[in-house]
Amino acid sequence: MALAEGEELNRLLDEQAAYYRALGADYLDQGLDLPGGDELAEALEAFRPAGSVLELACGPGVWTGQLLRHATDVTAVDGSPEMLATAVARVADERVRFVQADLFDWVPDRRYDVVFFGFWLSHVPPARFESFWSLVAECLKDDGRVFFADDAYRTPDELIEGPSSSTIRRRLDGGAFYRLVKVPYQSVDLEEQLRGIGWNIKVSATSGPFYWGSGTRSQSIGRPE
Repeated sequence: MALAEGEELNRLLDEQAAYYRALGADYLDQGLDLPGGDELAEALEAFRPAGSVLELACGPGVWTGQLLRHATDVTAVDGSPEMLATAVARVADERVRFVQADLFDWVPDRRYDVVFFGFWLSHVPPARFESFWSLVAECLKDDGRVFFADDAYRTPDELIEGPSSSTIRRRLDGGAFYRLVKVPYQSVDLEEQLRGIGWNIKVSATSGPFYWGSGTRSQSIGRPE
């Protein structure tokens, strides 16, 4: 049973990756025109992601430019070559190193002062939540910090398995449908979940469906083996 569940999850993640590859340069047209979006940029600016910064799931480089306002250098990782091509063209800065890799398999080659991910956490399956955060811990220096931004927005048409499921379906303009993971985290619950696996992160909601989190690994918990 566990093997079958694992195979199904892998198929779902493959479909999610295919969706973002197919979306490519049209990603920027998918932004949510909802209250609270500007608050995310303001929160990141107040956070000041200085030093060496790792950006996970960088997509077409929407956030990379803002990271460079404070960062010494940025390593931007994404699984989609189409997204990375857009990011490279969008962010012409020698301080950025772009890496194509599947984040569920990727192994970092160094540690960073800051790990950032925008609109990625909600696409991590609940079954891989803890392992993803173990990866984040492996990427951070001892005094490293984390910042993430995301949303809990899902339309009724997307909920093909009901509101209790983290699997949704989205349609591209060409008509093709893809299944994705979309976990609708609530700030208080997410903060508690992170605390339970060794993170000291404050999660804040905006005036709309967006939220952001920032913090560090709990001092009382060592690095994962």
